[in-house]
Amino acid sequence: MTEIGNLRDRLTRRLVQLYAGLVLYGFSMALMIESTLGLDPWDVFHQGVAERTGLSFGTVVILVGAVVLLLWIPLRQRPGIGTVSNVVVIGLVVDGAQALLPTPSALAARIGFLVAGILLNGVATGLYLGARLGPGPRDGLMTGYVVRRPGRSIRLVRTVIELAVLTVGLLLGGTVGFGTVAYALAIGPLAHLFIPMFRVAPTAPTEPTGPAPGQPAATGSGIG
Repeated sequence: MTEIGNLRDRLTRRLVQLYAGLVLYGFSMALMIESTLGLDPWDVFHQGVAERTGLSFGTVVILVGAVVLLLWIPLRQRPGIGTVSNVVVIGLVVDGAQALLPTPSALAARIGFLVAGILLNGVATGLYLGARLGPGPRDGLMTGYVVRRPGRSIRLVRTVIELAVLTVGLLLGGTVGFGTVAYALAIGPLAHLFIPMFRVAPTAPTEPTGPAPGQPAATGSGIG
């Protein structure tokens, strides 16, 4: 009974950590949006699509995440509860947070929003990936492609995909600026710091000790 209780407590902790991370991720995105100093590549794309379609930013995040998740099928990737939750929760939270947050006009306040957004995004990444309940749809797409194409570098694949969505997002009207560069430089080291910090240890020796299948190491950037 004690072992069952421990497993239940561990699962509860992982779920709480997962959803705390996803909520914080959505909030951090809203901070960066309201800074108007530049977004990460995927969010430049999301913002560009939102500008062209009239949909809310969060709605676009959800729809794009769902489409990307469908691309897992030919890659034979298996989503976890964290993957599905990632698609829905982040989009809902970013819309709610944008409705509550002001859009600062002073440059110092905008920089504060940007710095806080990037830092909290790194913490959020550590929380939701550290829970080990499934990667985000975009990360799973990239790692799944590498698994199906042995010899391909995940860094190269990720760079090509993110440059592509950045370019399309820029053409659609997404915000590219100092924040885009700052995020690209900072998110890798931040994820490298926070993922091990929040990583839930395996429950048994037979459980994988590295990232789950399809789950990225702490090298990426952008929404999961």
